[in-house]
Amino acid sequence: MKHKLLLSAIALSLTIHFTGCRQSDWHVLFNGTDLTGFVQKGGQAQFIVENGVMVGISTPDTPNSFMCTTEEYSDFILEFEVKVDTLLNSGVQVRSHSRDNSGRELVYGYQVEIDPTDRAWSGGIYDEARRGWLYPVTPNNQAAVKAFDKHGWNKYHVEAIGNRIRIWVNGIAVADLVDDADTSGFIGFQVHAVAKELTGARVEWKNIRIVTENLEKYSWPDTAGIHQANFIPNTLTEREVADGWKLLFDGTTSTGWRSAHKDTFPESGWVIEEGCLKVLASGGAESKGGGDIVTLNEYSNFDLFFEFRITEGANSGVKYFVTESYPTAGSAIGLEYQVLDDQRHPDAKMGRDGNHTVASLYDLIPAANKRFNGVGQWNAAHIVSLNGHVEHWLNGFKVLEYERGSDEYRRLVSESKYKDFAGFGEAEKGHILLQEHGDEVWFRSVKIREL
Repeated sequence: MKHKLLLSAIALSLTIHFTGCRQSDWHVLFNGTDLTGFVQKGGQAQFIVENGVMVGISTPDTPNSFMCTTEEYSDFILEFEVKVDTLLNSGVQVRSHSRDNSGRELVYGYQVEIDPTDRAWSGGIYDEARRGWLYPVTPNNQAAVKAFDKHGWNKYHVEAIGNRIRIWVNGIAVADLVDDADTSGFIGFQVHAVAKELTGARVEWKNIRIVTENLEKYSWPDTAGIHQANFIPNTLTEREVADGWKLLFDGTTSTGWRSAHKDTFPESGWVIEEGCLKVLASGGAESKGGGDIVTLNEYSNFDLFFEFRITEGANSGVKYFVTESYPTAGSAIGLEYQVLDDQRHPDAKMGRDGNHTVASLYDLIPAANKRFNGVGQWNAAHIVSLNGHVEHWLNGFKVLEYERGSDEYRRLVSESKYKDFAGFGEAEKGHILLQEHGDEVWFRSVKIREL
């Protein structure tokens, strides 16, 4: 009996020892008693500790407020639980920073979204005070849309390892972002700026802990079913390669491109600069400088991604299903994703119902629900074509969709500048085209996945 008791005691001691070793990798960020280790930045919303919970209380007439760690973190896994009033938006900053903005401390960087509203973007990734949405939660991931309990506590698991940030809400994979804007920074808990009618709304956090060592032990497996967004210019991740993505522009050469209606790349009018294909300004005329460029290959069913940056008053476009069979004195003919400064270029007010504005199907269908990052900023675009169904996306939001060859599509063509081009936009396959319209425009991260 003594031997059995001794063996049991040894086993219990070993269990406590090894369990303690595992638990010691985790560091408690919030002690449940006070806000030691934190400093408030941004606005003046109230933060208190109540029954072992960090509570943020909304206050009108003050900007977004953040309770931020005094320590900065690089690679880590963060876990916390959160409950929030259903009308209040909130978030948790990771790898974030602050700077002076007219006498006020402005917080910027990656934000893990907390959204109890019907929009249901909890677990998405927003770039606070900088680029806006990097990973909105789309209806394509219904499990993520339904993951958040708007009336109860929710457990978040956030992994920031290398250039990758992944997020789970209540065990459901929501976001997978690859980006290199920030590799370290503080963690901050947000109380959003509110109108007076939302005074006193609460967001509560508890069980906030972080691990910065032995991350492979605590990292969760990949979830292949969710989209991976890669914002590192002109690169493909292992996941993208496995999913069939290919770079159309490698960031350094013109390989894979030629002038429209010609066999070689333009000798002037285009340059490769800072990892971008750059159209040089030449007076704003259509295809009178270097001319359009097209891919050597043709595509039918595809997902095309590209980023563009425009200068003030600029006009350009990305065309698809370009066949080069139509005679034209200007730009080659094809379906066009409009690239335009809507505020300054007169073309935005032409056409019908705004169908000449940025992200529109030029002269046919106007873009709606747009989040344009602005002139001088990078904007991310998708064009998806599958068995006649086409979608335009801008900065993570679908802005239009249509069916090539449908009765409605042909009606729109008959009322457009393309009415005299027989079979316009209905070719089985075609080239991808970057338009030269005489204005300075930049393109990068041009990549395609055949579907």
